[in-house]
Amino acid sequence: MPFTLDKHVTSKQEIVRSISGQLLQAVSLPELDNFGIVYDDPLVQFEQTLAAVGGSAIRVADRESLRRELPQLEFMSTCNRIHCRVDCGISSTVDLDAVADPHELDDLDVAIMPGEFAVAENAAVWVTDKGIHHRVAYFIAEHLVLVLDAAQMVHNMHQAYQRLQFGDPGYGVFISGPSKTADIEQSLVIGAQGPRSLHVFLLEH
Repeated sequence: MPFTLDKHVTSKQEIVRSISGQLLQAVSLPELDNFGIVYDDPLVQFEQTLAAVGGSAIRVADRESLRRELPQLEFMSTCNRIHCRVDCGISSTVDLDAVADPHELDDLDVAIMPGEFAVAENAAVWVTDKGIHHRVAYFIAEHLVLVLDAAQMVHNMHQAYQRLQFGDPGYGVFISGPSKTADIEQSLVIGAQGPRSLHVFLLEH
């Protein structure tokens, strides 16, 4: 719509007046039911996506299988500084509750932590700091191991956000794969700023 500039108003005022005079046809909001991609097998999708971003997903039948499989990870035999917050048969050698300054965790080898649920779409695992004195353990350890119930798998991030609860103060974050960057010469580097590896154990029972 052409307009002519009135000498008594600025060009900005004239443009705003011209725009405000336009009437747009009302459009109904889109339906959000069943919104987002759904996978035939979300566990397989999670495994493939996690592998693509440098991590590893390991299905275990039950807690006893977890106790057998987790110590078999290649780095476990050489790691001494371990913090474990799940029932997996491995004892902690580092007590987070006894650490006053999180900088003292700079030589933490392994953090074995619980995950609340996972997302097949992008292999993200939701973790929080509930009951954890220093949440930096998720990011400062050389190797991060997450353990969660395979039934707690959602298809996409839309479903994931529906599960989030923010009633109480706290911290939560989605973790997908180990630390990585490709900022320098577009060359992918794993473990650049955080854990060098991420293994996710999925308990099927």
